[in-house]
Amino acid sequence: MPSPTDLLIVSFSPIATDARVLKQVERFTPTYNVTTCGYGPKPEGVAEHIRIPDDVPANDLNGRLITLHLYSRAYWSIGAVRWTKAALAGRRFDLILANDVETVPLALSLRPKRGVHADLHEYSPRLHAEFEGWLRRIAPYYEWLCRRYVSKAQSWTTVGEGLANEYQRNFGFHPRLVTNAAPFADLTPQPVGQTIRLVHSGAALRKRNIHTLISAVAGSPADVTLDLYLTANDPAYLAELRAGADASDRITLHDPVPYSELVKTLNNFDVGVHFLPPVNFNNEWALPNKMFDYVQARLGIIVGPSAEMAAYVKRFHLGDVAADFSMEALQAAIAELTADSVREYKAGSDAAALELSAGPQVDVWEESISRLAL
Repeated sequence: MPSPTDLLIVSFSPIATDARVLKQVERFTPTYNVTTCGYGPKPEGVAEHIRIPDDVPANDLNGRLITLHLYSRAYWSIGAVRWTKAALAGRRFDLILANDVETVPLALSLRPKRGVHADLHEYSPRLHAEFEGWLRRIAPYYEWLCRRYVSKAQSWTTVGEGLANEYQRNFGFHPRLVTNAAPFADLTPQPVGQTIRLVHSGAALRKRNIHTLISAVAGSPADVTLDLYLTANDPAYLAELRAGADASDRITLHDPVPYSELVKTLNNFDVGVHFLPPVNFNNEWALPNKMFDYVQARLGIIVGPSAEMAAYVKRFHLGDVAADFSMEALQAAIAELTADSVREYKAGSDAAALELSAGPQVDVWEESISRLAL
């Protein structure tokens, strides 16, 4: 009987708590001999985990080398790259699934027998394009990574069509689509009361515009409340949000819940809200996991006119799209909510929950890896 194919999944993230990478682990451990390499503890089910030490940074890009355009030296001197290259020296895998642009050169250098699949979580060359200094100095480095290395992978996936089209336009490869869909949850829509309960979950980051949600609800003439489940990515911003929440009896700021409990927690609410201004390219084309969390929680959804999110909301009759990204437009969308319309939106999420779940999406990874494994 032939031995199972050796698959390395590498990600410069804590894999055991990284929702997207965990879906890769869960799909491939039953049929492949999976080794993971990343931060944090060993994910369940893998044959081996190569743990990058917590004190080895993955973001210590050498500014002097970047200024001198010595991009190769800059990349190979990054702490996590250097450590992982040494840790994997002499190892040979059949296949490597490399997560994000930063791991692809490393994966290619290991010369896996059957190739590298690159899963691109963002459009990296414009990740922080709202900052002039980043766009001028760092964007060319990421463009170099994509041209020199990422384009040399054997297959690719990314999280949205807008990002896939941009990779095609600039670097000549078109990733297949694997959205950040959540696993199917066997839940039902909860009844809608007189007070419509809005909810938002995610990272406390200023560019996520969460303060606008607070202001819109606090000043809304509608009978609504807002609950927030936020991780402390920016403690100073989280403190501002907490002050805003404390100033209104309509708004409650909760501690974050584990991802395994999030969808069930969200199921207690009525409408998930995500109002993401297009401050950069990735925000403009965002199709985040919270959209799919809200669907699995059987909620209605309100978004701004973000192209990918709005398309899903309209196609599957999940909720409403605000006219623009102003607080007034969000308030207008909230004011239009009624118990009847929210029940219809929740029914839309319920009807689409299986189609928009992780299973059909993860199948794309399975197909891509299987083709390389032949």
